[in-house]
Amino acid sequence: MAKTIDRAASGAATAQQTASGLGAKPTPEYEAAHERWAGEYGRAKLRSGAGSGAMDRTISDLPTKPLYGPEDVADLDLSRDLGLPGQYPYTRGIHPSMHQGRLWTMRQFAGFGTAKQTNERYHFLLSQGQMGLSVAFDMPTLLGYDSDHPRALGEVGKCGVAIDSVRDMQVLFDGIDLGAITTSMTINGPAAIMLAMYVAAAEVQGVPAERLGGTIQTDILKEYIAQKEWIFPPRPHMRVIVDMMRFTRDRMPKFNPISVSGYHIREAGSTAVQELAFTLADGFAYVEAGIESGMDVDSFAPRISFFFNSHIDFFEEICKFRAARRIWARRMREKYGAKDQRSWTLRFHTQTAGCSATAQQPENNIVRVAFEAMAAALGGTQSLHTNSMDEVLALPTEKSVEIALRTQQVLAYETNVTNVIDPLGGSYFVEALTAQMERAAEEYFARIDEFGGVIPAIEAGFFQREIADASYQYQRSLESKERVIVGVNAFEKPDERPEIDLLKIDRAVELEQAERVRALRAARDAARVEETLAALRRACESKSAPLIEPILDAVRALASEGEIVETMVDVYGRYTEMPAF
Repeated sequence: MAKTIDRAASGAATAQQTASGLGAKPTPEYEAAHERWAGEYGRAKLRSGAGSGAMDRTISDLPTKPLYGPEDVADLDLSRDLGLPGQYPYTRGIHPSMHQGRLWTMRQFAGFGTAKQTNERYHFLLSQGQMGLSVAFDMPTLLGYDSDHPRALGEVGKCGVAIDSVRDMQVLFDGIDLGAITTSMTINGPAAIMLAMYVAAAEVQGVPAERLGGTIQTDILKEYIAQKEWIFPPRPHMRVIVDMMRFTRDRMPKFNPISVSGYHIREAGSTAVQELAFTLADGFAYVEAGIESGMDVDSFAPRISFFFNSHIDFFEEICKFRAARRIWARRMREKYGAKDQRSWTLRFHTQTAGCSATAQQPENNIVRVAFEAMAAALGGTQSLHTNSMDEVLALPTEKSVEIALRTQQVLAYETNVTNVIDPLGGSYFVEALTAQMERAAEEYFARIDEFGGVIPAIEAGFFQREIADASYQYQRSLESKERVIVGVNAFEKPDERPEIDLLKIDRAVELEQAERVRALRAARDAARVEETLAALRRACESKSAPLIEPILDAVRALASEGEIVETMVDVYGRYTEMPAF
């Protein structure tokens, strides 16, 4: 068997070297047949009247045709544009065996209430076959406020878990070997603090930082663009991120310091093209910041990962993932001079689209998630979260989370979609649409360059206006019923009331967590806390002092997240967005 595979691979390589295009040049016979088909198609469309509801545009408003052929990929070069799995430009995947060699990591996003409650959910998910953990934090934690802060009122534990100190982080992973699993943490503004808490919690377990594997999001640029959970202004915050990149390079070789996130850009209302372009532009900005700080690009770029949305436009999403890999590889090699092939490979996590879920007929969301998950798998994702059917109504229940996880397992083990690598590669439509999305992204890169880069474009409100316009156009298409959402603007049940159990967070959770952080402050060594916070303030005031080490010292001294944030705010200030409208 091995020899057969080797011969097949050798034959494919030879074919790639000798052929420059994907399809043969259309013959006169083909062109005549195509002309006959076009006439028959036109007459059939006239007879059908309104037809099946098929549209001639993707959700990103890219035009599509009813049929694709060799003429649509005439400019595609096999070596330049496709390659083979695990080979530049990685259009067909970043690993030679892709999901045949290793399935994507099934990583369900979870977090609610207290650290103890979320820890119980983690143990349940791991017992059900989940492969890695993914932490959802509550809104006060995301914004850098302790649970007893006035601005935390009513939000503690509601959209994620409340983490105020390293003690909470220890409880969160109680009974879970941090040296044996990988953890993804979705947090940006206070990411450096949560990274330090994770390292300190692992130290208590006896696990050194060098053994820790996982990812922390850290993508503050998309916060200014879309999600709005910022703390410091963009320029000083980029200094914090560069320091995280340096710390993980030196101390945490298995950990990804940034997960550049298009997911939230898409959830804010962007198109797939905007998600693709804005996400990669952010990634390039982090690369440039690292290079400008004096780091060699190959010392940090291999551990920049990405996080994409998988929406309901099936083929557009697959093409988005394929185009992303190709664009990243070309830029990293040709513009930034990366020599390490790992710097060229775009690794990404995918989450199914929360914004495609509906409160009406919520069971339909199970179907939507299944298709979105399959698009992610066919697009070559490295890890995947499938949303639960009830997330549009509340935090998911244990039952709905189990269904979401089972969706991934059915996809992975029953559908046989992993039997063939990039099975849609070579499709006239898929290759043409991949190239179309790449061109559209390059047009956006040129517009961003006109502002002088990502941060000036943020300060000018460019991204915000583009997303708002796209969101408005999409909403108009729903209201006009040009686009159909089952159960919302078609096939409705106006009198239906969803009869599903919802997870509700009791007010007692907030009171308990607020008391917990107050008790921590009362029992710790206050002088040591003040000493570490003063050292952190001096580091922030310096233009070159490392920041993660003093943050880690403050965390070990039991300083709270809010106290560390306020110390840094004293130096950097808080960001205020310039209104875009």
